[in-house]
Amino acid sequence: MKALQFHKTGDLSSLRYVEVPTPVAGANEVLVQIKAAGLNPSDVKNVLGRFPYTTLPRIPGRDFAGVVIEGPPALLGQDVWGTGRELGFFADGSHAQFVKLPASGVALKPTHLSFAQAASLGVPYTTAWDALERSLVKAGTRLLVIGGGAVATAALALAKVRGAQLLAAVRRPEQAKALQALGYPTLLLEQPEDLGAQVDAVYAGGAEVIFDTSGFWLPASVAALATFGRIAIIAAPVDGHVQLPALGLYRKGGSVVGVNTLLYGVQACAAMLDRFGGWFDQGLLPLPQGLIESPLADGLARYDEVNQGSTGKIILMP
Repeated sequence: MKALQFHKTGDLSSLRYVEVPTPVAGANEVLVQIKAAGLNPSDVKNVLGRFPYTTLPRIPGRDFAGVVIEGPPALLGQDVWGTGRELGFFADGSHAQFVKLPASGVALKPTHLSFAQAASLGVPYTTAWDALERSLVKAGTRLLVIGGGAVATAALALAKVRGAQLLAAVRRPEQAKALQALGYPTLLLEQPEDLGAQVDAVYAGGAEVIFDTSGFWLPASVAALATFGRIAIIAAPVDGHVQLPALGLYRKGGSVVGVNTLLYGVQACAAMLDRFGGWFDQGLLPLPQGLIESPLADGLARYDEVNQGSTGKIILMP
């Protein structure tokens, strides 16, 4: 089969488009013919060596959608989607024509999603789902989501289905315009010291949950937090450190929730996909738009584009 593969890390030049043996499914495993695979920034960082636990040689890629061609009879011929920590790190991933994984590591693909659409959602939606679950977002929760990327928009969409009160906050006017067009009340972020007053003007007493997807607003979020509130984070500055106003946090009884989907294997991620996947078929979640579909053979160039800061969602098509 054709695949992208790297034998060393540190530079994208180590990534190659190669011919490798097609895997064979064993007991309690499935072989999925990949129809579409998402390209995430973490896939690029993996090749660059940002994940020291990655074993080599390795085919990268976490998110996928495809058809089961080997495995238990109940799954044969089924359209599936999946993601998970093993893929691309400890086991060969989805940037190939086929991928092998445990039978319990795939979920049935929502029928309203195309293969490309399904492949675009794994990491963003499981990240958002985990953040909402672990920060206890439910009906009526006053939620603030900071950032305008894929995880932020996924969190807003999932929280809307849960019945939470929604407020977005972004830095750039064009981001605010895009979120407002989707129907989300949106703040244009000003200075960090102003965040508390900005949020209090909408949520008297502060937000019960703040989900900072940017990595830069954790200190400022404390002032915008309600009593016994939670701040969920998925990123940090390059050096990994922030100055946290601990006095303000503990006086509010607040807590910080770290969210990292690389803690979840393919089985756990499949369970998440099963929980919210039906909402796409029910018309409760928006269908992805504006995807950039690219042949797998052009994957080396697409990796470079993501590394250079491309903001479009690239889907590799074997």
